[in-house]
Amino acid sequence: MEKEVEQLVEMGATPAQARAALKQYRDVMQAAEQIFDGKFDHVLDDEVDQDGDVQMASSERAAAPPKARMITPNDDDDDDDDDDGGREDDSDDGSMEDFADYDSDDDVHQSAAVCAPSVDPYAGIFFSKDRREEVIEVEEEPQIVLIPEANMEVPLMTQGQWMKGCPEGSEQSFLFSLYRELSDGECKCPNGCDTSIQRKKSNFFALFPDFQGYIEHVQGLVQQTCPSCSKTYCFACGEPASIDQNRETSNTEQDLALFHCPHLQGVILGVGLAMLEKMFVDETRDVPLDKVKKPRTSSKRRKVDLPALFGGSKYYDDDEDSDGHHTPTASKKKAKLGIGYAGDIREDTTGQIEAQAIQRERDDRLAQMLKQIRVFLPSLHRPGGGRTSDYLVHPTTLAHLRRRFNFVGSQLLRNDSLADMSERSVLYFELLEWLETISCHEALASMMAMPIMVVSSIKPISPKKGSPRGSPAIRERTIIYEGSSGPRELLEAIVIQAQAAVKGLESTKAPEVPPDEMTEEQKRMTIDDKGKARAAEAAASEENTKLLSFCKRILSTAKAIDRSLAETKGEAFVERLHAALPKIPRSTGDAEVVQVDAGDTEESAMKAYLEWANRVRFEYCDLTIPRPERGADDEDVLPHYKFYYSNEARMLANSDIPKRSLAIAKELAVLTTNLPVAWNSSVFLRVDETRVDVIKALITGPEGTPYYNGCYLFDIFLGPSYNTSPPNVKYMTTGGGKFRFNPNLYADGKVCLSLLGTWSGPGWIAGKSTLLQVLVSIQSMILCEEPYLNEPGWASSAGTAESRSYSANVRRMVVKIAMLGMLKNSPEPFEEVIRTHFRLKARSIMQQLDRWLAEDDGKPTTADGANLPKSASGSNNGFAADVAELKTLLQQLQAGEGAGSS
Repeated sequence: MEKEVEQLVEMGATPAQARAALKQYRDVMQAAEQIFDGKFDHVLDDEVDQDGDVQMASSERAAAPPKARMITPNDDDDDDDDDDGGREDDSDDGSMEDFADYDSDDDVHQSAAVCAPSVDPYAGIFFSKDRREEVIEVEEEPQIVLIPEANMEVPLMTQGQWMKGCPEGSEQSFLFSLYRELSDGECKCPNGCDTSIQRKKSNFFALFPDFQGYIEHVQGLVQQTCPSCSKTYCFACGEPASIDQNRETSNTEQDLALFHCPHLQGVILGVGLAMLEKMFVDETRDVPLDKVKKPRTSSKRRKVDLPALFGGSKYYDDDEDSDGHHTPTASKKKAKLGIGYAGDIREDTTGQIEAQAIQRERDDRLAQMLKQIRVFLPSLHRPGGGRTSDYLVHPTTLAHLRRRFNFVGSQLLRNDSLADMSERSVLYFELLEWLETISCHEALASMMAMPIMVVSSIKPISPKKGSPRGSPAIRERTIIYEGSSGPRELLEAIVIQAQAAVKGLESTKAPEVPPDEMTEEQKRMTIDDKGKARAAEAAASEENTKLLSFCKRILSTAKAIDRSLAETKGEAFVERLHAALPKIPRSTGDAEVVQVDAGDTEESAMKAYLEWANRVRFEYCDLTIPRPERGADDEDVLPHYKFYYSNEARMLANSDIPKRSLAIAKELAVLTTNLPVAWNSSVFLRVDETRVDVIKALITGPEGTPYYNGCYLFDIFLGPSYNTSPPNVKYMTTGGGKFRFNPNLYADGKVCLSLLGTWSGPGWIAGKSTLLQVLVSIQSMILCEEPYLNEPGWASSAGTAESRSYSANVRRMVVKIAMLGMLKNSPEPFEEVIRTHFRLKARSIMQQLDRWLAEDDGKPTTADGANLPKSASGSNNGFAADVAELKTLLQQLQAGEGAGSS
């Protein structure tokens, strides 16, 4: 047992922890995993006897305050000191508080189970994003070495690179231990002949230009033959290598040696994912493909260029942006075209085809590397059955996936364009394969729900004085990591888009009707235009089929992941995971009504408002008018809609226009997750559950404008030529067709916007402009700070008395119609949205009303602000009465008494 204790101490455990763990877990690696997951942090050196029995409990031991941990121990110190120091920090900082023991089978948080028995072994230890970890990371200049068999000079992965991006204390210990073991020291023959072979850093940590070159290099050295006894053993773990060459496998016999032990799995995944991360960063930074080194065949010695592997003109500089750390930003988005008045710029499509070809080439390279690395992921379902490394997963595997794969995967999953994903399906299909493979293995499945730790800030540490000249350049930085959405949560945003796209493609599709038999005269007729039309429809249908297939693959992957998680982690695990995922109700009736509390402060009200608005901004609902009882002979079976464009919608019932269906599907995919919501102004959308071209929008007025906090309703119809032509939009908050709120919002509901073709200026760009652009244009350019300036010829009148008077008149109309009127007679289907909006913002709105009342000029309200009187009449304009009534309704809402009309 003492030998096992020594091994655990070398990994960073204390002797007491080692004995206690080995008493419970006979396997050294399992004991190490439990120790570094914090299960034995309460055990002190004087609490365990030589037999491993705990003498006294120490659960009340005081915890030291969190402090920055060194992610890379100093190479000049003794190994024992490094490990002990690492563990001391790990036990003090509490970094694994929310993640302890979620991968063990039978002993998961036994203490929690004793206190509160549950069928869910993960109860009480789920995954909080409210984490913040601070570590010190070290970077050093890589060494260049010659690889004789490849006739190539390559850089070696430094310890800082190997451990970069890992904020978890226990994972750091495992990473450090594996790096030290495989980069230095002797590998003894396991057959007792006392012969050993010296390991070098270049054996396992050489950074080749491509992953396949690295694999061939490792293949050539992993099976070593002892020079004394001539027996073969694994150069990674030092154990006898017995390879069954007759075993069924899709790989070569030599490949089987790469699955011999967990050590190989850990180092191959670590190096491979580091190479993948570097390739991905090169792509997102738009590094030209001709600058990225590719494998060549030549007898001349080759040297891998450092900029190609590490980015920039040199690896070390003083620019903090070139530190190799990556913050979670949304993946590259196409630059938005202009909206409203700013979009009259002809798009330059020069080079677009070339850019798309370059993107496809990059995606192919990334997908190929992902596929090559995926072979080495632990999987019990590989052809021929699982291998040694599939059952004995190295502790560093999860660390590699959480920091490197999660970085690449999260960037791709944050793509808000389903259409772009579909065009890059080669890459995204491979990403889905990774997620499914990870979810199928019990040792990795928890990662799907674990928050991704991302860099929030980087602070350089001043270099120590007196560093010897000629020594490698080294710099230290304090990195602060914070929790963000985990892989399954990020995937859910894509699932929501895919569900919307499927609904858009299927709900506008006409039912299949058998074609009528053609007459002889019809058969003889051949019209070229019909042939061309059919060809265009076939092309559109093919694109629809491609998008539909991609969406269904996304949905099936999400179901497969949840099924695997249920099998490996339990149903309760999946239920709790789903409770935290973003949701889009299938219909308003299905939405769970939750009473949102505004709290006692404006800060709490803001937080509650944002959480609520994000949940209800997009919903499906029934916008049809209930049909009266009719006779059996009534042939009018088409529904009518609570909608200005009801007749137009009825005319397109059961139409099959593939190009339009595709445009609507893409539009819905974006709208489900990208509608702007904020305390200052939000956009809410309701889409008919059977006719996704029938849409209602509610926009709340932006702060700093005379429209602030008012509610403005719009009816939207996506016509037969959408999106070759813009949607039909009608403004409905007009007080029964009496009030004109803006020079661009007529009392009859007309919306003047060049994007809609109802005003001169930059127009709709077929296939490019979107409904989201229209909504944002109305929100920001029509509901603006000085609406007087929107009138033709008045654009130079900013700040004038006329402009101020116009805004005052708008404020009176807003209080009367867009606030008081909307509360007393809330339009369907936004009744609950309007009431909740005013209830959560009641305190803020009452303060706003006081300001508006003090700023009012006393003039009478006119339905059309263009004909305002020159001066105040001196009579009561009714504004004070409207404000008083609105305040009363707001107070009733706060008290939970409702505010609807009797």
